[in-house]
Amino acid sequence: MNAKLKNLLVGTGLVTVAMGATPAFATGTDAGSTIANTVTLNYQVGGVAQTAIQATNNIIVDRKVSLTVAEVGSVTTTVSPGQTAAVTTFTVTNTSNATIDIGLAAAQQAGGTAAHGGTDVFDLTGLGMFRDTNANGTYDVGTDTAVTYLDELAEDGVATIFIVGNVPIGATNGQVAGVTLTGTAQASGATGTQGANLAATAGANTAGVDTVLADAAGLAGDVASDGRSSDNDDYTISAPLMSVFKSSRVISDPINGTTNPKMIPGAVVEYCLIAVNAAGGATATNVALSDPLPAQTTYYSTNFVVRVGGTYTGTAPSGTCNADGALTAGAHAAGVVSGTLGSLTAGQTSTILFQVTIN
Repeated sequence: MNAKLKNLLVGTGLVTVAMGATPAFATGTDAGSTIANTVTLNYQVGGVAQTAIQATNNIIVDRKVSLTVAEVGSVTTTVSPGQTAAVTTFTVTNTSNATIDIGLAAAQQAGGTAAHGGTDVFDLTGLGMFRDTNANGTYDVGTDTAVTYLDELAEDGVATIFIVGNVPIGATNGQVAGVTLTGTAQASGATGTQGANLAATAGANTAGVDTVLADAAGLAGDVASDGRSSDNDDYTISAPLMSVFKSSRVISDPINGTTNPKMIPGAVVEYCLIAVNAAGGATATNVALSDPLPAQTTYYSTNFVVRVGGTYTGTAPSGTCNADGALTAGAHAAGVVSGTLGSLTAGQTSTILFQVTIN
């Protein structure tokens, strides 16, 4: 059997079927396998059958190296500013016909369009790679193992790898961070020892186990038949678009009363604290406002109780605070007015209304 026929049979994975052996893996006949082929010659002399003559040819199946790195899912990973242990998930599959080690590298994209749209503009911190030790498809802190390579991944073996990092607190709504996972085929060997990168056997077919790199092209720079595979994913910030305003208006003064009052000592001034979550952002939770009173003022409670959680007419800060919040006497303590507004959905505004006198 010539080398060309040998390569055809091995490459198609049909040899074991033709020989009637155990069905092959999806990756084909195992590298290093011996395929024996025996021909028998029968003949007669003077009508008498003679001893059959046989000739045997053995070929050694070469190593076809291929691997596939693929993100899990087809949408971005939604995260929030300051989130820790934000996770993107990949699978790494050994599609070779031999057990191999696979080196792993996680990289952050530097600008450009991310996997699911948008432009990469920020990096995560503390980026690491973890193998799904308990095979549940979910990153489990303290259970899943930090890795830099996959040790002795069997043919057709699949490993789930998590890229895990922390989101900067300063990241804003809609910003995107792209990440890439690259796997590199490496020689197998002793368990717990990372092998060297595999290279294709140069020149003509040899009698031993040759190596053929058969991986497909991946991302930019990852060409076909280079012993590597890569894919990317991204994180997209979903955050509230929060802003805060403070407005004031004079209610009365000791000279003019409520008719054209002025900001003179003894005047009553109404303050409105305004929290706004603009449209297009995520819901903000546990929203709270705190306002230490100026030293030149005194909290006024004679005829007014703090209103917490009121509505606002118009667009802050040019609109009007409505005195429809919950009456909250305990909102003032030790010279500070404060209150909890709860959750604000996108496009929602909430206020705290209170009064002081000018010293």
